Amino acid sequence: MNLQECSYPLRGEIWWVHFSFDPPEKSRPAVIVSPNSRNSHERALTVLAVPLSTSVHKLGPTHLQLSAGETGLREDSVAWAENIGVLARDQLRGPVAGQRPLSHSQICRLAGLVRIAMGC
Repeated sequence: MNLQECSYPLRGEIWWVHFSFDPPEKSRPAVIVSPNSRNSHERALTVLAVPLSTSVHKLGPTHLQLSAGETGLREDSVAWAENIGVLARDQLRGPVAGQRPLSHSQICRLAGLVRIAMGC
């Protein structure tokens, strides 16, 4: 599924995304963190997203651990706040099936971790 076949991503949703640091054939889940007003704007060609990883044993100060129950994913995961990225909409592969969007408070916790990653 590509973006043209579905609606725009909503803040907190988990989508399959291709990040530039991944191999070309790989997509990974990522949390959309940009506001819905940006995501839905007709001239917005990008969204902000934080990648997820299942490497939960490698927690660092800028990582937010998420249980499978919180996200609806099959495994526990970690949001890598230090790798927040601006993604072109064509890098979005579609929403993760069965995902549960992150809450406003979880998104704000991620924002705090981005501040730490920036040394603020």
